[in-house]
Amino acid sequence: MEQILSKRKTHIALSAAYAAVGDMSSLKKELIDALDDGFTISELREILMHCYAYCGFPRALNGIGALMAVLKEREENGIKDTEGAAADILPEGTDKNLYGKQAREELTGVRPTAAYALFAPGIDDFLKEHLFCDLFSRGILTREERELVTISVIATLPGAEAQLRTHTGICQSQGFTEEETVAWRKLIDEKVLRRPLFGLGAENTGNAAYFSGQSFANALVTDPMRVTNITFEPGCRNNWHIHHKGGQILLCTEGNGWYQAEGEAPQKLARGDVVNIPAEVKHWHGAAKDSRFVHVALSVPAEGASVEWLEPVTEEDYKKIN
Repeated sequence: MEQILSKRKTHIALSAAYAAVGDMSSLKKELIDALDDGFTISELREILMHCYAYCGFPRALNGIGALMAVLKEREENGIKDTEGAAADILPEGTDKNLYGKQAREELTGVRPTAAYALFAPGIDDFLKEHLFCDLFSRGILTREERELVTISVIATLPGAEAQLRTHTGICQSQGFTEEETVAWRKLIDEKVLRRPLFGLGAENTGNAAYFSGQSFANALVTDPMRVTNITFEPGCRNNWHIHHKGGQILLCTEGNGWYQAEGEAPQKLARGDVVNIPAEVKHWHGAAKDSRFVHVALSVPAEGASVEWLEPVTEEDYKKIN
């Protein structure tokens, strides 16, 4: 399948977003993958520096610390990464306010003075002199790439939808296509914002015949017992089934869902609930119609244990409880 978002843009987006939410473990992995794919040190440093304008110094400094740790580990393992280009330096005496004003207008077009700038002209000066002058004049990243960093950070900030729409438009004006925007949004949504506590894993195609709707499975442990994180998209549930000889334990970690044993009333599930399913009990479990649902499934070890998949939960029965 054609990759709509290039590897380079994927690394930029995920590095910025992981830094913004403070997910240092995922950020380090992303930085390693980016270096392996040819990013220079200065490019990654610039991504993390640009983040600070939108998520603050604490997150940006933590991100830079993660990059330093990655580089140190790679150097100790004999990997020599490329430093890359140095940042451009503005000529002495540059009028930063004018430079920033012109740079902003090149990105957004000439617009009436915003209400916030009339009320707080100081912050408008900061935007022009620091963001659109000091940061954008450094080079290393293209304007499209800097805007990709920007929207990837803002997408993680609750309540910043208006700014996200504005900057997404700016990013597109710099060459980011509609198709790339859709792919980027899905990437951030699935990898950063909606990533379950124990990881999304891969789409659960192996058991798709026994599920209604989309689900994802992430095998956490396979020996001496099977422990799997299962993510059900809204409305998704599995068929009626029976665990023979060994039962199953569900640890609910996210969203709202349902469990039902045959002959019993459906049981609502939410984060923190635990379900102990004895062997030989016919049952099903899955998400509520309007909520994603995630649980960890622990298969109780038993000699000769197996799963018998049965009929789907009917739409009629599912609608009755949702």
